[in-house]
Amino acid sequence: MQNTKEISEPIRCEPAKYEYKKSCYAEIYQVLQSFRKEEIYCDFQLETNDGKIINGHKVVLASASPYFHAMFTNCDEKNQYLVIMKQLDSTALQLLVNFIYTGEITVTENNLQILLPASNLLQLQEVKEVCYDFLQAQMCPKNCIGLNALADLHSCEQLLTSSELYIQQHFSDVVDGNEFLYLSSGQMVKLIASDEVKVPSEEKVFESVIRWVKHDLGSRKCILPQLMEHVRLPLTSKEYILKKVVEEPLLDNCKNYVIEALHFHLLKSDKLITIPHNIRAKPRKPGGMDKVIFVVGGEGKNIITSTEWYDPKMNRWHFGPKLITPRSGGGLAVVKDNFVLCMGGIINSQSVDVLDLSSESPRWEPTVDMLVNRFELGVGVINNYVYAVGGDDGSGYSNSVEMFDCKTQDWSIVTNMYTGRIGAGIGVLNDLLYVVM
Repeated sequence: MQNTKEISEPIRCEPAKYEYKKSCYAEIYQVLQSFRKEEIYCDFQLETNDGKIINGHKVVLASASPYFHAMFTNCDEKNQYLVIMKQLDSTALQLLVNFIYTGEITVTENNLQILLPASNLLQLQEVKEVCYDFLQAQMCPKNCIGLNALADLHSCEQLLTSSELYIQQHFSDVVDGNEFLYLSSGQMVKLIASDEVKVPSEEKVFESVIRWVKHDLGSRKCILPQLMEHVRLPLTSKEYILKKVVEEPLLDNCKNYVIEALHFHLLKSDKLITIPHNIRAKPRKPGGMDKVIFVVGGEGKNIITSTEWYDPKMNRWHFGPKLITPRSGGGLAVVKDNFVLCMGGIINSQSVDVLDLSSESPRWEPTVDMLVNRFELGVGVINNYVYAVGGDDGSGYSNSVEMFDCKTQDWSIVTNMYTGRIGAGIGVLNDLLYVVM
C-alpha cells in the first residue's frame, strides 16, 4: 500500500475591501447653496410680508429645522410650492436659511432683535445659543435688566440665570441706572428680598427702594411697606438711621421697621453677640458666602496676637484683626456665621473675646469671661450655645464643661465628663456634642 500525503484544505482568501468615510460635507452644502441661488432642483419658495422670495429644498430645511420638518410632513403647506411666512422678518429668514446651507451666521446689535425670535420659531438651537452668547458678552449694568426680560420672553434659562446673577452681583451699579426704575413691583420685591444681593452696605438697598418708589410715587407708595419688609435696616449704622431713615417722609407707614432697627442697635450696645430674630437682622450672603479657614494667635518665639484667614477660592492667606491680648492654646467658636469667639489659652485663660463679622469694621471686643480657667480646651457650638470642654485649669486635666448662652450672654456649668481631657477634639452631630480624645 502506497503512502499518501494528507492533502490540506485550500486557504480561503478574504475578499479585499477598503473603507472610506467622507470627513466633511462642506462641499456638498456649498453645491446645494449654489443650486438654491441658481434655483436648481428647488421644490418650494418662502415669501415674507414684504414680498421677498426665498428659494429652497424641502429636504435640506427639514433636516436642520424641526419647524420645517413639521411643516413639510404634517401641515397643509407640505403640498404647497409657495409658503407665506407672515410672522418672520425677511432679513432674519434669509440669514437663517443661509445658515442652514452654510453653517455660518453673523450676529450684530442691528440684527439680534430679529434673529432671536426667528431662530426661536424655527427651532434653530445653535443660532439661539449664538445670540445668547452675544448678549452675554454685551451684558453691563445699563442693559442687564432688559436682557433679563428678553431671556424670560424667549424662555432662555441660561441667559435668565446669568442675568439675574449679574444684577445681584452688580446691584450698586444696576440700581443707579434707568432700567432699574422700570422694574415691576413683583420684580422689585424679588430683587430686594434676595439673599444673593451683593452690596457694600444695606444703606444702598434702602436708597434704591426710595429711588424706585419716588419714580412713580402715585402708584408705588402703597408698595413701600412690602419693600421695607425686605430691607435689612438693622444692619445699617445707627447714625445713618437717625440722619437719613428717620427723616425720610415716605416712611410714615413704615415706622415699625425704623423702631425695630433702633431697638436692634440698643440691644447691640448692651450685648456684643446679638442673634438675629428675623431676616432683616441677618446679613445677606451672596453666593452662600465662600467659606474660609480662620486661625488666631499661637506661639513662636513669643505668644502672638495676629490672626489670619485663608481663602480657598483665591488660594491666599490674609491678615485679620489683631487679638486684644496674645493667645496660645485657646479655643475658637463660630456662631451663626456672624460671630467668632476666642476663649481661654495660656494667658488670660478665662477671658473670651468676640469678633462681629457683620460689622463694617470688624474688631475683637471682650465679652463675658468663662467660669473656669481653660488652656488647650475643646470648643463646640449647638444652635446658639457655645460649649467649653475640659482643658488644663491650672491644677490638671479638667473634666468640667460650661455653656455660653448667646442670647442671655451668660456662662453656666453643665454635666461633667467622666474623665479630665486636654486638647480634645469636638464634634457636633444631630444636636449632640461628641468629645474625642
